[in-house]
Amino acid sequence: MVTAFVLINVEDKKLRQIADCLLALEGVTEVHVVAGEYDMVAVLRVADNQTLSHLITEKLLHIPGIYRTKTLFAMQTFSPFKLESIFNLA
Repeated sequence: MVTAFVLINVEDKKLRQIADCLLALEGVTEVHVVAGEYDMVAVLRVADNQTLSHLITEKLLHIPGIYRTKTLFAMQTFSPFKLESIFNLA
């Protein structure tokens, strides 16, 4: 399983609309509205890097209202849960 955190800046007043669009994408498991330099953080969990690349470049970046992103890739994950099973990526 590959996990990434996408920091997102959006056009004003489109937070809910963009969050709904993000959550409709397979592989986006969470969307958080945050304070600070970025407006939102999307958590992506997919089977492999190729799927992650496609999700970001072909789908996420084409959502109207998103104008800047920064992607952080998880190098190692620690959790008391079997995340692959939870997200059907086993």
